[in-house]
Amino acid sequence: MTSTTAIVVGLGSIGTRHARVLGGLGLQVATVSRREGGDYGSITQALAAAHPDYVVIATETMRHADDLQELAQAGFHGKVLVEKPLFATPASPPKYPFAHVSVGYNLRFHPVMTALAERLHGRDVITVAAYVGQDIRDWRPGRDHRATASATAEAGGGVLRDLSHELDYLLWLFGPWHRVAALGGASGARDLDVDDHLDLLLDMQRAPAVHVHMDYLDRQGIRRIRVNVDDDTIEADLVGSRLSVNGKTTEIACERDQSYRNMHIAGMHGASPACSLAEGLGVVHLIDASERALRTKTWISP
Repeated sequence: MTSTTAIVVGLGSIGTRHARVLGGLGLQVATVSRREGGDYGSITQALAAAHPDYVVIATETMRHADDLQELAQAGFHGKVLVEKPLFATPASPPKYPFAHVSVGYNLRFHPVMTALAERLHGRDVITVAAYVGQDIRDWRPGRDHRATASATAEAGGGVLRDLSHELDYLLWLFGPWHRVAALGGASGARDLDVDDHLDLLLDMQRAPAVHVHMDYLDRQGIRRIRVNVDDDTIEADLVGSRLSVNGKTTEIACERDQSYRNMHIAGMHGASPACSLAEGLGVVHLIDASERALRTKTWISP
């Protein structure tokens, strides 16, 4: 491992998790929070005192661009991981001085997703159906779900951004995309102003018929992808941690933090299959296109 000292910017639930995982990997970890609880109150202060090799940006999505700019202006030249999605809206990022930037799409490192990617390698894909849903009220026990960043458009909330793991892994496995259509929106069922359910249809380079469902409503909590290839139907269940081929199921062990550990190790080395800056920006463009498809009720192309 090349990094020995890390800074985590943002101490919400995901920032706290990143700090714990990095500490478990043996790094010295300092935290930055504009509220109480962090070791430092600003990125500039943290860099001057801690001299990190690796920085994780885990603030609200709307703050990512400003935090990256502050990090660059403070003279940081090491490796950076930015929580997903990279930005709230499409933007051409400046030429950062960092050694490498990756985006926090840890599902690329889930062992079930790894097994699925191996099964699909070199095969012609006919149809893909991805489903992710979990009741937003269960996400952060003890907190009013309506007061979280997930429920706030200004902070970059809504299912497309919160659940953009699906868009990332579909682009990773089957992209690029050729056109997208969308249905859904804000149902009001969870008293939210942001979109709480969405269905996308995608035409992609390696999969001509892709359906994606995402919601804040599902009481069971599901994250699955089902793929039809020439002679096989393959389903990856990321919550149940199993892979099924033609109904025959294989359990694949996955400890809770395993995908995060492997993502950080790859990020600190600038190694595949970590989501790159360009790939992360590609997800943001697909989010934007999906929103335009929803508003206009038409197919949208890149």
